[in-house]
Amino acid sequence: MASTTSDSAPFADPDGFDQAAELMASAGRITVLTGAGVSTDSGIPDFRGPNGLWTQNPNAQAFSDIDTYMGDIDVRRQVWLQRRSHKAWEAAPNAAHRALATLDTTGRLNAVITQNIDGLHQTAGLAEDKVIEVHGTMLRVMCMNCGLRTPSATVMARLDEESDPRCVSCGGIQKSDTISFGQLLDPEVIERATTAARESDLFIAVGTSLTVHPVAGLCDVAMMGRANLIIVNAEPTPYDDYASVVLRQPIGEVLPGLVHRVPKRGHGIFHDFEDL
Repeated sequence: MASTTSDSAPFADPDGFDQAAELMASAGRITVLTGAGVSTDSGIPDFRGPNGLWTQNPNAQAFSDIDTYMGDIDVRRQVWLQRRSHKAWEAAPNAAHRALATLDTTGRLNAVITQNIDGLHQTAGLAEDKVIEVHGTMLRVMCMNCGLRTPSATVMARLDEESDPRCVSCGGIQKSDTISFGQLLDPEVIERATTAARESDLFIAVGTSLTVHPVAGLCDVAMMGRANLIIVNAEPTPYDDYASVVLRQPIGEVLPGLVHRVPKRGHGIFHDFEDL
């Protein structure tokens, strides 16, 4: 996604923006699905975009395979080093994250379902119970043997002396508390996400290619519940033909502009979004 020129200026688009704003302003329960495109303005590259991690280096995708990780100590060592230098550790929420946090203050936000593991939605001000992390979080490390969860910073601090830090409780292999290829999604988390989609009367997919299931299928769940679908993404998605509105403009401009047009529940005036 392109960098924004202003965090606060509403984005004008008479061919779709106004319709999207009207849908948001009239919705009672808005559920938002966010993908990697939401965090690119924070300096965190996406995966499948033109400058994505896997686009630039197809071999990097192999490091996300659970069997490869568990079976090869050299891969684990490389993954730990890559994780320690990940740009997300120094990233700050951008205008899109802040806009969703502000949307919550209108009383219309049901939940944010995110495929991101960076924790920036919470850093921007969303409560933990409003964020459903379907792919886990990089802020914790999990022992694959006993299930012990430890803050990532605690484990990262051991990397100067241990290239493959093992669990302090049982000696088992540890990995980031995120979903790797070959791992099953947490059924309880997916049930929460499915319920949030089903309960919504407006479902907004932002910065996601909508090609990875079952998460992409949440669009179907929402639409079967008669929710309108808005897609904000630079590239085409498989769900574009089913959406009420598709917006291609930069996420960091579109989301603040849309939220600027949403009144608080029970009010007929726009919210003050000077802090976006």
